[in-house]
Amino acid sequence: MEQSFRVEKALNNNVLIAFHSQYGEVVLLGKGIGFGKKKGDEIAESAVEKCFVLKNEREQEQYKKLLPELSEEFIALMSEVVQHIQQRVGAPLDEHIHVALTDHIAFTLKRLEQGLDVKNPFLAETKSLYPLEYEIAHEVARTIEQKLGVSLPEGETGFIALHIHSAISKQSVSEANRYSQLIADLVKIVEQQLGVDIDRESVHYLRFVRHLRYAIERMKKGEKVEEPKNLSKILKEAYPLCYNLAWKLVKVMQQTLHLPADDAEAVYLTLHLQRLAEKKNNTTA
Repeated sequence: MEQSFRVEKALNNNVLIAFHSQYGEVVLLGKGIGFGKKKGDEIAESAVEKCFVLKNEREQEQYKKLLPELSEEFIALMSEVVQHIQQRVGAPLDEHIHVALTDHIAFTLKRLEQGLDVKNPFLAETKSLYPLEYEIAHEVARTIEQKLGVSLPEGETGFIALHIHSAISKQSVSEANRYSQLIADLVKIVEQQLGVDIDRESVHYLRFVRHLRYAIERMKKGEKVEEPKNLSKILKEAYPLCYNLAWKLVKVMQQTLHLPADDAEAVYLTLHLQRLAEKKNNTTA
């Protein structure tokens, strides 16, 4: 037997807030679904095109405040976008993505409409740190371009990737961006100390950045790293410049994250740094 929704508030002709006996308070989308509706009216499930169930009360309130400021076309598009992300990830997303990503993209479109540029100084790091999220973000940007006729700059794709990573990892967007910024700072230190310009598209760069990402995650979890016997001593003697630079990077991570790091992190960083140094020597030879 089909259950109905009870109208709580119509936001516009195609969007309304309703109550369902099984799901609780929900946001309903459907062509003309809110036209002439008042509180207490019944809506059949068959009339509903899309239904948002936000279990977190805080997310519900933020989303309800956001919706009246947006066009019906955009609300429907963002519903499609979040659904696509969910399917691509294949795992539960943090509900905050409904509010955060919708608000972020709406703000970006407004900036682009005003002729303002979107700058993302940590795009290369975000792209390397979160390759799956970036790939999905690129698909999202393409969908927006197809549906709204607005081309999003690549820097914006990077920001969308951070929102997707935030929803997957359950960490805030600011925290995810903080790691991108930290790694950008570490790469700059390496370039200055080794006198190299690292190709952001190279395999060595990708491996180095991903190693830094996993090092940060190990520090957050307090995990230890297995170190082959006497490797630290061998590397210190063979590659003193890279060994000392590795320790400098570890100390920067510790100061930024306010977390301790296992001594072995510097050992494995030395190996990555030596590869970057050898790349420079092979280029200049």
